[in-house]
Amino acid sequence: MFTDRPWHRPGATTYALTRLRGLRRPPVTVVEAPDVIVDNNRPIPTRDGTVLRANVYRPQGAGPWPVILCAHPYGKDNLPTRNGKGWKLSPQFRAMRQTSPVRFSPYTSWEAPDPAYWTAHGYVVVNADLRGSGTSDGIGTLLSAQEGRDVADIIQWSAEQPWSTGDVGMLGVSYLAISQYAGAAERPPALRCIAPWEGFTDPYRDLMRPGGVRENGFLQLWSALMKARETVDLAKATAVHPTRDAWWQSLVRDIDRIQVPALLCTSFSDNNLHSRGTFRAFEKIGSTDRFAWTHRSGKWSTFYSDEAKHDQLAFFEHFLAGRTPRPDLPPVRLEIRDSRDVVTAVRAENEWPLARTSWTPWYLGPDDLTDAPATTDGSGTFNLRRTAVAFRRQMTEDCELTGPMSLRIWVELHHTTDANLFVGIEKWRDGKYVPFEGSYGFGRDRVTTGWQRVSMRALEQNASAPGRPQFTFDRAQPVASGEIVPVDVALGPSATSFRAGDELRLVIAGRWLWPRNPLTGQFPARYPKGPKGTATLYWGPDRPAALTVPIIPADHPGSSRQ
Repeated sequence: MFTDRPWHRPGATTYALTRLRGLRRPPVTVVEAPDVIVDNNRPIPTRDGTVLRANVYRPQGAGPWPVILCAHPYGKDNLPTRNGKGWKLSPQFRAMRQTSPVRFSPYTSWEAPDPAYWTAHGYVVVNADLRGSGTSDGIGTLLSAQEGRDVADIIQWSAEQPWSTGDVGMLGVSYLAISQYAGAAERPPALRCIAPWEGFTDPYRDLMRPGGVRENGFLQLWSALMKARETVDLAKATAVHPTRDAWWQSLVRDIDRIQVPALLCTSFSDNNLHSRGTFRAFEKIGSTDRFAWTHRSGKWSTFYSDEAKHDQLAFFEHFLAGRTPRPDLPPVRLEIRDSRDVVTAVRAENEWPLARTSWTPWYLGPDDLTDAPATTDGSGTFNLRRTAVAFRRQMTEDCELTGPMSLRIWVELHHTTDANLFVGIEKWRDGKYVPFEGSYGFGRDRVTTGWQRVSMRALEQNASAPGRPQFTFDRAQPVASGEIVPVDVALGPSATSFRAGDELRLVIAGRWLWPRNPLTGQFPARYPKGPKGTATLYWGPDRPAALTVPIIPADHPGSSRQ
């Protein structure tokens, strides 16, 4: 064990220069699409009389065609526009780094399917403004049950149009994935399949209060952007609802009601926002035909990539259009990374988490992370605002860690009754920090990260599983002076290869693990400073503090797709 300052990692200056180049000239190309028939602002009546509006993009010819729908609060008409030097893009493409070149047509709104691509393959694309956004009437409420009913009405309207075969599917990223869960849970008769590309399923657990710790960076920015159309300021509501009460539960859609086939992008690169929720959707939806498409690259670069569009098309050609036999898609397309820029393997798997996972505890102690618990009592103390503690383990052989992780520690707090704990798993090679892709286009992320507010440590025992502690989040349990309490921390899913000689480093701190500098930190993610004070971690025969890791045996039967 040693004292650490994890918000300072090597490579920050070089990374900042690449961020500056991306801010000035993002690698996004807009390609003209003259063959698309466009019908803007089509009115869509809903069951309560509110009129929503959508842009409809159709192929040339008589039709009819199957429909691919997206619905969101970002404005269907917020499209790339020409200026004297080229194209004016959504500012998000500058603010959030792109991992590789992105190409789409000028009909493509933020995080939406490209109408030019899909009409060229014989589909109609319907891009709809949700209630209160864009040109749609009414007053919207983000994440509400009303949105699910509206999406179901849009689906049925799309099925009844003369250019439609009556078969509707859905596709889109982030909120355009979340709206798919909401609409599909309503079970509209015309919906044939969905393809949610990275979308959370539980706002409290996944984004706004992970581990009970309040997020106030991305959420503040998002709430400001949505303020004009919303009845509820989510950032303010998050502050006044610290427990997962009835208000939070009203924002969770009943995903086990989803029965249509689903292609879910379950990335490892969005742990601050969507990763855990999309994996939860894959495990819990009621669909017999469901596919997890994992990756650890950029969200938008991947969505518009040739490989992703190839698999999206194969999925829709069978489950939506009925034109082809069942696609050759594995239940889980698993991508394992050695680093941000190096893919170790892409292979087919049958389930998530992998059934052959060896859930292995590595115990904290004076000799860092070991195979057996410490035989004598020990402890380590750190300042909740200024320092961290770290434990190391050097790999003696090649190793794959694929799945979620968890940490159990025993904690005593000094000069405070509560604290926020931030836990990171890092990879080091030859003394150098190895970065991975993270949320919001952040290219210096750790292998995985976890959050936990000490007072929110109560476990939901019946729902917990190896590597995946589940918390009730229904009450606060302050820590009394002199009290030592067990605390579990859930860390998000990852799929990472280690070579013999690599070092895995466990970091535990009382403040967020990255600086606030937008060029070197994980902008816009931010978590408030916890209380002043110190924390002491304990280990020993009666307190077997351990990191549980998902080791995948080397003789795995998974088949390669490379």
